[in-house]
Amino acid sequence: MTGSMRSRHHDIADDLRQQITAGRLQPSERLPSEADLANRYKVSTATLRRALAVLQGEGLVEKIHGKGNFARRPHRKILYVGGWGALDPWTAAEPALRVTVRSTTVQAQAHLTTLLKVPTGSPIVETTCLSHEGESPHGLARIYMPRDLVPAGLLDDDSTCRDAVTRFAVLGPPPAALRETLRARPPTPDEASALRIGQASFVLSITRIATDSTGRIVEATLLAFPGDRVDAVFTTHHVIDERQTHR
Repeated sequence: MTGSMRSRHHDIADDLRQQITAGRLQPSERLPSEADLANRYKVSTATLRRALAVLQGEGLVEKIHGKGNFARRPHRKILYVGGWGALDPWTAAEPALRVTVRSTTVQAQAHLTTLLKVPTGSPIVETTCLSHEGESPHGLARIYMPRDLVPAGLLDDDSTCRDAVTRFAVLGPPPAALRETLRARPPTPDEASALRIGQASFVLSITRIATDSTGRIVEATLLAFPGDRVDAVFTTHHVIDERQTHR
């Protein structure tokens, strides 16, 4: 029975999702009451609520206590380009996508000393970027750089630096190496609050480490995107071993 109930609530979620994405349920339109929907689908209220919880986790339904459940506009996905370390130019240039930026100087402690491989107390510039489409947050970036490597205009709101930040790009000169580690995980409380998602949701987490030719870490970035709002694209190139070609 448990398996049957689980399948049924996903079927209901699929049907309601299709109605929202096809426009039969308009953004901000109130859904029928939970009792009416349960009666329509011939399931218990508990099963119906599980279906709604799936859509709430996807951002397609918003529950407002005392008022009911409301359809929301499907999220447009943004594109993160791995290996280059940025939102793709088309995404970043979208007029609907805005990025709020805040930079501050902190002293490296705990995880920052490990992340940047610097001594405790070292001056670090932390830049926090939050992208929105309308009122909907799309991505969060926390960029850390040793204070002596920070571009001159970053703390002065220079337009060139701001353009790089808006694209979630590497802020300094092109690094010798860029390493990105991806994983899907539940959001931290701070991420859930900033991105307006539930603790039961998942984020695509990207840790980006940029190093110079000496191996020094020049920038570390922690990115978090709601899993339903981003595609991350990575392109690999075949590298020819020159030792082989000269034999």
